[in-house]
Amino acid sequence: MWLVILDLCRAQLDMSSIEVDGSHTPAKRGGQQVGYQGRKKSATTNMLFLTDRQGLPLACSDPMSGEHHDVFEIEENITKMVATLHRAGIPTEGLFLNGDAGFDAEKMRKICQQHGITANIARSTKRRMNPKVKGYLFDSELYKERFAVERTNAWLDGFKALLIRYETNAKHWLGLHYLAFAFILLRRKGVWNN
Repeated sequence: MWLVILDLCRAQLDMSSIEVDGSHTPAKRGGQQVGYQGRKKSATTNMLFLTDRQGLPLACSDPMSGEHHDVFEIEENITKMVATLHRAGIPTEGLFLNGDAGFDAEKMRKICQQHGITANIARSTKRRMNPKVKGYLFDSELYKERFAVERTNAWLDGFKALLIRYETNAKHWLGLHYLAFAFILLRRKGVWNN
């Protein structure tokens, strides 16, 4: 269902940049892919979201246990999200991807490059990387577009079933996200208005 809707609305997407972010959701009943997250001081499930420049959802990762950081199994997660785009007829060659410092990892940049995506990722102060690393570019003006994904997170929080995870099955939890994606995209594009 999501691939059909994404394909139908493809011309209305703004792919001048794409944004990626992770989101930890408290999991009150436990279940699959749940782990303790220190920052949230609770058991959570983490998911990555990929959006267009307007914050419209494009794809998401599979649910991950909350103790994992955003670049955990990033190769598999980015490949899955890129495959979703390709199946909806959206090419990735030449796209610019914005990510916060949580995605500042060589393997993140490498997997983006393999898919023809230019990664524009903020530098992590924790990693204390050499600022003169050869071939590393960062466009601060383009990076300002990243905050569109925060809007997506706020839209998703509007769905009570997603604000706190009560589903114990990880596939059911993933399915609820795709239903929310469909509502968001159809409503924002004026296809479906109440």
